[in-house]
Amino acid sequence: MVNINTNMEKLEFSYDGVRNTKGGNRFEEQRFYISPSHSQRTKYHSSVMNSRLQKLTELENQTNTIVFFLLGFSEDPELEPVLFGLFLFTYLVTVLGNLLIILAISTDSHLHTPMYLFLSNLSFTDICFSTVTVPKILGNLQRQSKAISFTGCLIQLSFVLLFAGMENFLLAAMAYDRYVAICNPLHYTIIMKPHFCLLMVLVSLCISIMDALLHGLMILRLSFCTDFEIPHFFCELDQVIKLACSDTLINNILVYVVTSTLGGVPLLGIIFSYFKIMSSILRRKSAGGRYKAFSTCGSHLSVVSLFYGTAFGVYISSAVTKSYWKTSVASLMYTVVPPMLNPFIYSLRNRDMKEALRKLI
Repeated sequence: MVNINTNMEKLEFSYDGVRNTKGGNRFEEQRFYISPSHSQRTKYHSSVMNSRLQKLTELENQTNTIVFFLLGFSEDPELEPVLFGLFLFTYLVTVLGNLLIILAISTDSHLHTPMYLFLSNLSFTDICFSTVTVPKILGNLQRQSKAISFTGCLIQLSFVLLFAGMENFLLAAMAYDRYVAICNPLHYTIIMKPHFCLLMVLVSLCISIMDALLHGLMILRLSFCTDFEIPHFFCELDQVIKLACSDTLINNILVYVVTSTLGGVPLLGIIFSYFKIMSSILRRKSAGGRYKAFSTCGSHLSVVSLFYGTAFGVYISSAVTKSYWKTSVASLMYTVVPPMLNPFIYSLRNRDMKEALRKLI
């Protein structure tokens, strides 16, 4: 029997037969190999390269030709000046307020502690978070244009994921700092060393970057055909995936898995930290000691409630209502309001920050 196996590396012929020997018949298999010619191999590799180049060309054409339209809030041109003034005001307040927090912490040596190191990074993240979305909104309102290129949308989407993830991890790091300060005060300086705090910030940044790159690369594999209207004022991951005309199963699974992991783990860490903090505070006998311990984490608890409260609001609104206007309002509360209010929360509820800001101003 003759069997033939072919591939581009070799041609293989096998012959199975029976051979006579003195001891009787013995089954024998003989194999012969014939290597393909150089021209055959060259032709095969050339076809593979041409296929890959064609895919890259199609991807480049898609990124250059696709234009999305951010529907935002209103189609009424008369409201656009009002919206422009509102967004400009919130952006200026966000940038100036968080810059004051950063300057106050950097100039006051009493605030060179782990908690305020995390707070200064949080303020910087809030500035970047607002800068990714609000200037584009202002530009669209000023030009009365809602268009954004595929490349611009992808970049904006990636940076939104980056800074949202960074804020998520920083809030968890701040919760851990408060847990150590209240529950293990004698070991606070040993545990929360400067290099350990810096390592926490760097790890948070690296994980956030990988998350943003992962989702960005997964968006590149999608195809977009006819529907290019995004019912938001910025490129939001879930809404962009919904516009794709190709299979989005892997993207949707990835969104749920990564969001559940990178969002759920820090949130569980925050809940665990505050459960331990509340248990430690309630065990204290003096009311003054309880108030002093709770006042050290009151500002952070307010920021956590604002951040996760608005995030859950976005999720619930997108799941319950089909109105893009209501979903856009919920997204506005999540992306614009917390960065604007965080400086006020820390400056009004924190005595050390009040003193530092007073010295700075």
